[in-house]
Amino acid sequence: QVQLVESGGGLVQPGNSLRLSCAASGGTFSSYAMGWFRQAPGKEREFVGGISGLSTYYSDSVKGRFTTSRDNAKNTVYLQMNSLKPEDTAVYSCAARRRMSVSTAPIGYDYWGQGTQVTVSS
Repeated sequence: QVQLVESGGGLVQPGNSLRLSCAASGGTFSSYAMGWFRQAPGKEREFVGGISGLSTYYSDSVKGRFTTSRDNAKNTVYLQMNSLKPEDTAVYSCAARRRMSVSTAPIGYDYWGQGTQVTVSS
């Protein structure tokens, strides 16, 4: 069983940056594709970005502003969020997929973290 724990969320002003971390334990981290999703109140869970090996993928809404990376030695995946906007406010969750290919659908993932709140407001 894989456990995922996110950290790094918080309150930030528009235009500023935040970096989320997702630490994994209990599995072979290097063999999993990792995804980031977010869910705002009253909205569906939305794919933000993902990484498999060295390939990365992003939704159009965050492309050019967000970057995901991974450190297999630390069993950790990161989401660097720059130029944050109020519409980025959501609970952000990381997810692990037992395949080395990113899926943009939540159902494509096998393990989920509990999520961390990101609020962008002045």
